[in-house]
Amino acid sequence: MIDDLDVRCPIPDRGAAPILPVPVEGVQAPRPRIGIFSLTSCEGCSLTILEQEDELLSLLGAIDIVDFREAKSGADGEVDIAFVDGAVSSPHDVARVRQIRKNARILVAIGACACLGGVNTLKHAQSEHDYRQFVYGDRAPQFPTGDARPLSAVVRVDYELPGCPMVGAEFLRFVRCVLSGRPFRLPNDAVCVECKRRGTLCLYEKGETCLGPVTRGGCAAICPAYGARCEGCRGLLGNEQLRIFARNCLQLHGTPLAEILDRLRLFGVFQGETLPDSQPPDGPPT
Repeated sequence: MIDDLDVRCPIPDRGAAPILPVPVEGVQAPRPRIGIFSLTSCEGCSLTILEQEDELLSLLGAIDIVDFREAKSGADGEVDIAFVDGAVSSPHDVARVRQIRKNARILVAIGACACLGGVNTLKHAQSEHDYRQFVYGDRAPQFPTGDARPLSAVVRVDYELPGCPMVGAEFLRFVRCVLSGRPFRLPNDAVCVECKRRGTLCLYEKGETCLGPVTRGGCAAICPAYGARCEGCRGLLGNEQLRIFARNCLQLHGTPLAEILDRLRLFGVFQGETLPDSQPPDGPPT
């Protein structure tokens, strides 16, 4: 039974998540109907599904993919599981995701854009008029748009598979858990833990504004492993971790507040104007 969830979801009163029927021994259950949909995004998370290749093929006998723009066309109808990537960034997106929610027993947000708002939220630093003019010019009135929001700001989300793009192995694990009736949980460890397991040199301890201490793991710390700072695309672990991170950056490393905020805004994990404990210290740390 999938009733013991530990999945980051910003809706506190979502209630019990929908559950697919648990397979009964000796009874041929119908294959779950799967739909994969995209809103405002690069569709990289949808492509990640196709990139699973042989492992995806091994699941096709157990599922029925009825709608997937990257691979096949299908009619808008009821599905057991809807995977949706992309942010809600236009009236069309709002209507689309509401229709998907209505037709789906389980709705899964895949990727940073669907879970957090993603890089689309960078436009919030400008006025709506300015970013619309920059992108569309004189044709702006033909393209209604607005603030970029995660799916959970508009509809109930049952599960989230974060990342930019989402982790392909995590997608496969989720599908197998649902098919077998086993619970699915996102990791509760920070990216920092995965760096330690890999023996990766800590960029945060070198004074770089790496978001590994506050970002949910599950990506095998791939960015720090190649010398790049964690950008937080899998979302934050919690407010307490953010408070400690902000204090350490400011007081121990002397990182400017503006730099911390810029890092946190890249994928929309935090869009406030200040942080807990964000006041600079009066003197050197003791």
